[in-house]
Amino acid sequence: MTVVTRFAPSPTGYLHIGGARTALFNWLFARHHQGKFLLRIEDTDRKRSSQDAVEAIYEGLTWLELDWDGEAVSQFSCVDRHRQVALSLLEQGKAYRCYCSKQELTEMREAARAAGKPWKYDGRWRDREPADAPDGVEPVIRLKAPLEGETVITDLVQGEVRVANETLDDMILLRADGTPTYMLAVVVDDHDMAVSHVIRGDDHLTNASRQYQLYVALGWDIPEFAHIPLIHGPDGAKLSKRHGALGVDAYRDQGFLPAAVRNYLLRLGWAHGDEEIISTAQAIEWFNLESIGRSASRFDITKLTNLNGHYIRHGDDGELARMIAPTIADNRGKDLNDGEMDLLTRAMHGLKGRAKNINELSDSAQFYFNSSPLEFTDKARAQLDEAGCSHLSNLTSSLDKLASWEAETIEAHIRAYGDQHDPAIKLGKIAQPLRAALSGSTVSPPIFDVMALLGKDETLVRIKDALNTQA
Repeated sequence: MTVVTRFAPSPTGYLHIGGARTALFNWLFARHHQGKFLLRIEDTDRKRSSQDAVEAIYEGLTWLELDWDGEAVSQFSCVDRHRQVALSLLEQGKAYRCYCSKQELTEMREAARAAGKPWKYDGRWRDREPADAPDGVEPVIRLKAPLEGETVITDLVQGEVRVANETLDDMILLRADGTPTYMLAVVVDDHDMAVSHVIRGDDHLTNASRQYQLYVALGWDIPEFAHIPLIHGPDGAKLSKRHGALGVDAYRDQGFLPAAVRNYLLRLGWAHGDEEIISTAQAIEWFNLESIGRSASRFDITKLTNLNGHYIRHGDDGELARMIAPTIADNRGKDLNDGEMDLLTRAMHGLKGRAKNINELSDSAQFYFNSSPLEFTDKARAQLDEAGCSHLSNLTSSLDKLASWEAETIEAHIRAYGDQHDPAIKLGKIAQPLRAALSGSTVSPPIFDVMALLGKDETLVRIKDALNTQA
């Protein structure tokens, strides 16, 4: 059997973090089995669906690097097929036209509420003749569901799920205006797309028994179901924006790496021993449905942020440089040339250790490409006091005479200067004014590495400009 999974979001907003995890699990399961991962846009609700939301879904999945097989399917484009299936059930006597008025349905609901029972359609048109139909009422088409026994689903996550058929009513397949319901469309689309495994949130578990009945009525093979527990906030409440749960695009804009987000989402409800850092190749190799827990997982933005920092620290310097280069170019108004890209790549080693996201990494690298004279923070300006500027002034001519401009050579020279000037002086009393003059801040990578990367000429220009600014 070829494993075929699908991700089927409704285009009514951004791709939220719970949907991203569902997509990831489907993608991993398909890739693990060398199967297919399909994308279906469930856009039959035309009033709430939008093309902008469709594009946001495409962009979110692409950013997460969850590639789907073939073209994305629009559920709305299959409406004629959905209708044809409903009418075929009607012809076979497995469905019927229901002429209940809105008033009758309201009365059923009120009676159920008064009796303290859940509402369900009472089947009054199940065996009536169409000749009894009232004037002016357009019928819906309902499935003739089994009245006795149980519908039993062996869910690959939840285990055996039993539902008494008497608790389920005859669900609507086609509305009075001829449009298909979600229940009908999902079953038809999954069948036509040859979906073998339906992996989705457990908020759909109540739908599974109804969809199972429809599969049976149609005589179609029933896919395997796997309903994943939902994601909650750190406080155990339903996940919301106040917990930091945003659209995938927001995490991208906040500087999270797609690999870090995938790793974090993978560990929300799934485990492989005590492994925390899991590469994509490992995830594909190890992923299975048996290791998904039945309890809701808890989203923690702090853990995601820390994991993102790990991925940045261990990231490829060239790749990280390419990620932040556009932002640096925008800030200074021109693209980085080949030499500047080489500088940025070499600077990554000293920059990435402190960054928790790409935005921080970009901000920390910006000073390398700022034009001199620099703007100084208040703390940096305080380092350029009389004593600090005295050290910078004394160093300028001696640094200019250095034959080798390597970090080790520069450090040895400045330490020697300190020993000659005042053996009791601490290195920081010299290094901090240098850092302020070269970066405009009191925070930077090791200052001797910075000097080596900037080069002798640029280093001396910045020191002289800083002295002139403070003069």
